[in-house]
Amino acid sequence: MITDTQIEQWLCEDIGHHDVTNQVPGETVGRLVAKESGVAAGLEAATAVFEYLDVPVTDQLADGIAVDPGDELLRVVGGAREVLRGERVAVNIAGHASGIATRTREAVDAARDESDDVAIAATRKTTPGLRGIEKRAVVAGGGDTHRLDLSHMVMVKDNHVAELGLENAVERFQERTSFATKVEVEVETVDDAPLAAEAGADIVLLDNMTPERTAAAVDELADYEGVLAEASGGITLADVPDYAATGVDVISMGALTHSAPSLDLSFRTGE
Repeated sequence: MITDTQIEQWLCEDIGHHDVTNQVPGETVGRLVAKESGVAAGLEAATAVFEYLDVPVTDQLADGIAVDPGDELLRVVGGAREVLRGERVAVNIAGHASGIATRTREAVDAARDESDDVAIAATRKTTPGLRGIEKRAVVAGGGDTHRLDLSHMVMVKDNHVAELGLENAVERFQERTSFATKVEVEVETVDDAPLAAEAGADIVLLDNMTPERTAAAVDELADYEGVLAEASGGITLADVPDYAATGVDVISMGALTHSAPSLDLSFRTGE
């Protein structure tokens, strides 16, 4: 949810203390337009910016819609001063989110060439203050949010194992969490994958493994009914088909959020 406080911070960051370029009289129409093909996202946040400035949004695409150059994503009608105040913030937010949605859609399409079932998921590698927008953009692109924060799932990582041991770490966290909370265990070797499943993992994260080692680990987990296999760690768009072919249930990619280029959008005033 976008708050008024967040929007005010965005606007103050952009406008500064003595801006004169937005002192334009009269009413105008503003249009957010795509300059390249991609997937629209972040439009609810862009709309919230204009509504905060009392500029009515008269038309808005739904997140997840594919757009081509020249397509209109958003239209507003209102005071020229207020429209121009919101322009850059709206373009930045929508462009950033649409870039994430576009990269996610590309990853999903690449995975579908090899598997109809594997999920493409994001990670917690998000921009501070923008996680909600970025996670929604992943969903708009056809991906999965993964956990939204640390409380959504227990993840036993290498540092936990180093401190407590694999079995002790899983047992300790299972005792302290809700029955409804899943436990994921990160492993770095093929041999550790079944050990994680035996310790009680609901999901085994195969971290920084090659596609070949990932496939071997998936085979090792085949006897553990209900245990999901997730591939993660430095996976790029070009790697997705190779990992999708291994039989994993999930491919998680930090690159969806931390490396996706913004979609090129333009804001134009006047009819």
